[in-house]
Amino acid sequence: MENFTFNTIFSDSEIPYELLLLADETIEAINQYIFKCDIYLLHNGTENIAVMALCKNSETESELKNIAVIESYRSKGIGSILINKAKEIARKNQYTILTVGTSDTGFQQIRFYEKNGFVRTGIRKDFFIENYPDPIYENGLRMRDMVLLTHHLTE
Repeated sequence: MENFTFNTIFSDSEIPYELLLLADETIEAINQYIFKCDIYLLHNGTENIAVMALCKNSETESELKNIAVIESYRSKGIGSILINKAKEIARKNQYTILTVGTSDTGFQQIRFYEKNGFVRTGIRKDFFIENYPDPIYENGLRMRDMVLLTHHLTE
């Protein structure tokens, strides 16, 4: 039986870069946002299996900056557990909007977010070109733009 528990990271020395790097390309990119976020780890017993980072964008909006699940737990609903937890945390903190951004080449990620109640609301043009020193490829395509997706927590 699965024994899932969540905990919050309280110390910079505990930042689980090995998990965060599953969803972001470099530690430098992670460091651009991680110190402004609340970090949550999902465990199965004593094993760290997933992470998410939530950042306050405004009084009404929280952004999911990073979400990652180790490979052996993918396609088992863990990502949706994390999304539901992010929604729960955001509501508890009086946010009405939860946003997330992903690459325009991340077709699987976009479908995942839409399946979990997010809708496409914008594009950050050239985000991956301007914010990463080397070209990044996904699904055989160069990552260029960030697709923004939003979930209204009052729905």
